[in-house]
Amino acid sequence: MELRDIEAFVAVAEELHFGRAAARLHISQPPLSNRIRQLEADLKVSLFTRSTRSVTLTDAGQRLLGPARQVLTQLSLTRAVAEAIVAGETGRVRVGFAGASTQRSLPILSRAIRELHPGIELQLQSQAYVFTAMEMLRDGSLDLAFARLPSPDPDLDFRVIEVEEIVCALPTGHRLARRESVRLTDLRNEGFISLPDDQGSILQATMSALCVTAGFTPRVTQYAPDSATALALVAAGVGVTITLSTVQPVQPMEVVYLPLEDISPSHMFATLAWRRADPSPALRTVLKASEGSLPTPDLSRFANNPFLIGIGQE
Repeated sequence: MELRDIEAFVAVAEELHFGRAAARLHISQPPLSNRIRQLEADLKVSLFTRSTRSVTLTDAGQRLLGPARQVLTQLSLTRAVAEAIVAGETGRVRVGFAGASTQRSLPILSRAIRELHPGIELQLQSQAYVFTAMEMLRDGSLDLAFARLPSPDPDLDFRVIEVEEIVCALPTGHRLARRESVRLTDLRNEGFISLPDDQGSILQATMSALCVTAGFTPRVTQYAPDSATALALVAAGVGVTITLSTVQPVQPMEVVYLPLEDISPSHMFATLAWRRADPSPALRTVLKASEGSLPTPDLSRFANNPFLIGIGQE
């Protein structure tokens, strides 16, 4: 028994006329009659009572019509799902994110996908640092990642979604807290709260590089697993830290955020990152939706920034 035989049976059963059923199936009547005879032989039952004037279903034919229709319905559903997958309207996209740095962007994208493409499941996976996310993209355990921009990678594509200013976080009672801005040299003798230096944090690497450029190595008094914890320690007076303007709402009380004078780079770039050769239609749909919900900011003033050179903006 083949699907075309079931389609032939249902067409004749619904039309009760071989000519009309053949026209519906876009075939001639003799091949249709042959299919029905072959199906009856395979099933060893008579499906129709035929006369020169009418065609009616036998009792066996009436009993088999329901299951046959179910087969065709399931076939139609299977085809519809396959078409939705190809069109990128259904599927799963695994998204990596770091808590503090994606508190604004992640909910916006998630809401857009739920509203515009409810057939796509965003599977959210927390990962702490950019180089971890890049490795997970490369090995296929992530499809998309919110990440601060690392060096260009031939296997990955990036799109900037937010420009972040590098700032200093001080406890409100700090001797420098009333200033409008600070220089890194003003912090030479301070104790610093740092993210781990062995887990691929680009923010931690940037803090160390900026301090070394300013002529000193930061004296780390305590390590924190993430930006939220680092800022809580700053609020408690344990030390100061270098952070980003986008994470300020994480610790709004007891912390002062001040611009840093004469540093380079002075900004970092939050991006979406994905495998360049990823064939997933669902991923392409999510990327397209992200262009509307998280548009690329104006980067013209950063044209010569070394972090942006060679980075595609698809």
